[in-house]
Amino acid sequence: MKPTSTYRLQLQPGFPFASAAGAVPYLAGLGVSHLHLSPVLEAVPGSVHGYDVTDPTRVREELGGEAGLRSLARTARDHGMGLVLDIVPNHMAAVPRHNRALWEVLREGPSSPYARWFDIDWEAGGGRVLLPVLGGRIGDETDALRVEGDALHYGEHRFPLRESTLGLPLPELLDAQWYRLGWWRLARTELTYRRFFTVSELIGVRVEDPEVFDATHAKILELVRDGVVEGLRIDHPDGLADPPEYLRRLDAAVGPACWTVVEKILTGDERLPPDWPVDGTTGYDALHRIDGLFTDPDGLPGLLSHYREFSGAPGDRGGYWEATVRRAAHRVVTHELAAEVEALTRLAERACAADRGLRDLAPWTLRTAIRELLVRVPVYRPYRRDAEEVLSPRAAAGAKAAFTVPEEAAAVDAVRNLALGALGESPSHDAFRARFAQTASALRAKSVEDTAFYRHTPLISANEVGGDPGRPAVEPEEFHAYAERLARDWPATGTVLTTHDTKRSADVRAAITVLSECPERWAEFLARVTEEAARRDGGRAPDAQLAWVAWQTAVGFGFPYGDRLTRALLKGVREAALHTTWTEPDAAYERAVAAFVENGPAGPPLYSVARFARELEPYARANALGAALLQLAMPGVPDLYQGTEREYRALVDPDNRGPFEEGPPDGRTALTRAVLGLRRERPEVFGPAGSYAPLRAAGPAAAHCVAFCRTGAVVAAVTRLSLGLERSGGWRDTELVLPGGGRWADRLAEGRSWDGGAPVRLAELFAPGPVALLSRVG
Repeated sequence: MKPTSTYRLQLQPGFPFASAAGAVPYLAGLGVSHLHLSPVLEAVPGSVHGYDVTDPTRVREELGGEAGLRSLARTARDHGMGLVLDIVPNHMAAVPRHNRALWEVLREGPSSPYARWFDIDWEAGGGRVLLPVLGGRIGDETDALRVEGDALHYGEHRFPLRESTLGLPLPELLDAQWYRLGWWRLARTELTYRRFFTVSELIGVRVEDPEVFDATHAKILELVRDGVVEGLRIDHPDGLADPPEYLRRLDAAVGPACWTVVEKILTGDERLPPDWPVDGTTGYDALHRIDGLFTDPDGLPGLLSHYREFSGAPGDRGGYWEATVRRAAHRVVTHELAAEVEALTRLAERACAADRGLRDLAPWTLRTAIRELLVRVPVYRPYRRDAEEVLSPRAAAGAKAAFTVPEEAAAVDAVRNLALGALGESPSHDAFRARFAQTASALRAKSVEDTAFYRHTPLISANEVGGDPGRPAVEPEEFHAYAERLARDWPATGTVLTTHDTKRSADVRAAITVLSECPERWAEFLARVTEEAARRDGGRAPDAQLAWVAWQTAVGFGFPYGDRLTRALLKGVREAALHTTWTEPDAAYERAVAAFVENGPAGPPLYSVARFARELEPYARANALGAALLQLAMPGVPDLYQGTEREYRALVDPDNRGPFEEGPPDGRTALTRAVLGLRRERPEVFGPAGSYAPLRAAGPAAAHCVAFCRTGAVVAAVTRLSLGLERSGGWRDTELVLPGGGRWADRLAEGRSWDGGAPVRLAELFAPGPVALLSRVG
């Protein structure tokens, strides 16, 4: 059974399979068809997310083991529900004491049967793997190392010893291992294994090797074959050497009945490759289109102007999105991803050495060309079908501008041709092409999601995965075109509003987005609370950028809980890397951030924040309910994050990753139950055979209504830009003509119905609330 809707549960030791089973009756009553479980395979003990897999052949004991998972599946099945699993093919935890496969590789070296599992460059490391785990240089940490039995201990770390080295003096013993312990800072430049983004604690897995695929997927495939699992979410496929081939192999193994979506981030108008054997994406592309509908394009210039004036600084804080992205990319590629660039340079040298025409290219020119081309990749990853467009001649010309000697700029052409596969097929060429694409995805994620999103902040609700802060507004016709395309090409794709990775939950974003409709009102509020905060010691923000983000976050949160707000803001300033970073923290600056939150948004001005948030609440509620109905009723399979069937306000992880709690229902719950109930009752209306037809209002306020009909049987209509609607005089004579034939019953307010084919005044349709859900009767 394929899903009609999914509900994401964050499993962790404090919320194991048994707890999830306890939530099944409630979720079945909500209308959910499938539980969407965070990773369930064996992970680092105590992990609250499960992406640090240690053994892909076993279900995690801390969650209840395989027996617990199978019991949960039976409970779900008894309530008419199935399971969808989040799987992690790209990486495992680089923690030898918990990862048996990695332990064996470190003990036996490249001859280990597990050596092919991991993406390790043995040649670059002189036959040894760098493990950057030491708190300082090796000479300063020797006294902290000790041998016990057949293992080397360092704090909580434990490493295997080669059998022939037992009994050697410590210096000789260290030199005789298949690994080299190093200062943690060496990871930035010296790492010799592929990692997940910049997380050295996660080592890349070579699932492109058929034997590795079989070994690491055997348990998942068994669960699918046994009917325990009916769907898979594929985490970060762009990190793989060959995503299309991986997906083809997976599809052949699980069969057509298994629903499969990929966490593929699409940029701008980028499309999911049509030949991928999947049902679609995890839904960030839908999030962007939905949120964009409630962003006022007419108010954005004023908001941006206030932002530039308030921040008082050019460059990264000056409000120019593309320039911010480029600067962030240059920083990440030269700092955080320096080791990845070095790995690419080594691969390029090896490939060029085999080509007589490229042998004289100096390593530094190759390195420069690699950097300059990487920062010009406009999407997460080039694929063979679109590589010429992504790595365009224009990008190559821009990369060449970094060279002062034209002859040395020839390295750009060499690197581009290698990345395109234009120099022919060979192991060294294939290795470079794959690694270039993998690195491009890591660079895009780190420079855009984790850096530029925290530097360019006129409207922080737009800074969400898959979003476009440079163009956050989406017009209704653009949304309709997107939804029609989904109905035609990807009817079973996932759609989301809130996930475990969103920087702000949908409700927080809905409130902040209202500011795009009232930039002058926001500027007045900002001036007032800035003055109120400045009256207290510590109430002045360490910089204007931080203040702007803090006050917007507080307004979106509704009531600025100090600890949660402080944690989110500290994470943001470290990611932005303008004043402090994760690896080089500025303690004084971070203390100033905490003091500002305590005396500003969470101090006496909090009453002004709460009052302002209450004033905007009706419009924020209209945004939130409208977004919820669009997601639930549009083409695709809606994925609800735990708790979002009611008001749910959360910030960036870990704030949003607590265990599931069943809470009191509210208006959102009724809306959710109504739409999900329709989806389960009438899958032919919403499923792959269904259709999508835009409905267009007529009248003076037509632009404030977005409506559509699903398969001639269900109509969804929402109010957009409700503050502007109120200012312009309301709905007045604006009408919407319902599809002809029969009567249309209101599923959210009993006793209301209208004739098909006749115009309905929107003031009447939306009298009970800002959204309407109708179903055809008779």
